[in-house]
Amino acid sequence: MTHDHPLIVTDTDLQRLERVVEQYGNARNAEIVEQLESELARATVTSSTAIPRDVVTMNSTVVYEDEEAGETREVTLVYPKDANSDAGRISILAPVGSALIGLSVGQTVEWPLPQGRTRRLRILAVPYQPEAAGHFHL
Repeated sequence: MTHDHPLIVTDTDLQRLERVVEQYGNARNAEIVEQLESELARATVTSSTAIPRDVVTMNSTVVYEDEEAGETREVTLVYPKDANSDAGRISILAPVGSALIGLSVGQTVEWPLPQGRTRRLRILAVPYQPEAAGHFHL
């Protein structure tokens, strides 16, 4: 996977995501959990009150473009227990979920998918970010 910019995560998201890694780090999820751990290890950590408004945090709604397919999607990035793909609620443990965390508007990421494929995603907008809305409890 390659990013064209650094990642930023909140201290609260980092703590919660470390618990997700512990809870879901079994053999079935090993590869995606390892990718998430790698991303978190290289991220810049900031407080929830200082995170820029255009950064994808947990429970953010994000609009991204799959550059190869030319498709645009709007999803909400959630913890595994809250995932519902039919409702556009994508788990942090889904390949696209792990790709989105910490990115900001304008950034792109190439993210590995099953069977050796990759997908290049570009962040177009973050119409809702809990921290920007003052919703620090989410």
